[in-house]
Amino acid sequence: MAAWALSGSALAESAPAPAPQRIVSINACADQLLLALADPAQIAALSIYATDPAYSYLADQAKAFPHDAGVAETVIQHEPDLVFAGRFTKRETRSMLKRLGFKVVELDTVKSVDDSIQQIRDVAAMLGHSERGDALIARIEAARTKAAAAVPAGTHQPTVAVYQRRGYVTGQNTLTGELLRLAGFADMGGKLAGKTGGFVPLERIVSSRPDLLVVADPHVVAADQGSALLAHPALRELYPPERRIALPGRLTICAGPSLPEAIETLAAERARLGGGS
Repeated sequence: MAAWALSGSALAESAPAPAPQRIVSINACADQLLLALADPAQIAALSIYATDPAYSYLADQAKAFPHDAGVAETVIQHEPDLVFAGRFTKRETRSMLKRLGFKVVELDTVKSVDDSIQQIRDVAAMLGHSERGDALIARIEAARTKAAAAVPAGTHQPTVAVYQRRGYVTGQNTLTGELLRLAGFADMGGKLAGKTGGFVPLERIVSSRPDLLVVADPHVVAADQGSALLAHPALRELYPPERRIALPGRLTICAGPSLPEAIETLAAERARLGGGS
């Protein structure tokens, strides 16, 4: 039985192991790291979420691979020598795979740009492609440096709130919050929803009146109760399209390969606003 964990520090392993040849992912974020860093021949299967464009930044690329890995039985059929899971992947699946002797690596949730960089470095090394990890990290660092340089000290920072389905607001200690601050916005997530985020009533958003709303899609259709809140007349009046920033979930759910575009998207929105809100 072998179980490993990747967190904010490098993988706790005393000696480098041979690069795995048959890798299965049962985690949407691991899918994207594999697609960006592994040789195609190393990927035996991706998770059932890999081709969903709402979650996966590399959904189109994922279509070239089997993407049926979910329960332990489907993973076993692919005969992997390495399985990537997440900390919140179904516990029973992880436990069964470990009991059967499969090497399982559990990825932590990324909460900052630095977390993502370390995770990329660790996974790339494990896959035998450190140079690909270094190249992706270089793109992230370049985007981060450029975005920070575009916002001189003392520049006015428009207030923003990330408002999602059912009224969920991301908190202060989150990747999205860091990206917003990096791009020159004053994120109200901490004030509205604490450190980790939570559900915030519409009335509180209206009374707090951030300058801008950050949404996954600026053109909301009230298809169900979760999206109906975002299409509420009060929000439509206070936040017409020009006062909404579109930040698709696929850019921030997992970080990794999507980070350069996420940073560039927010930097472009800040540039659009100029010195004011």
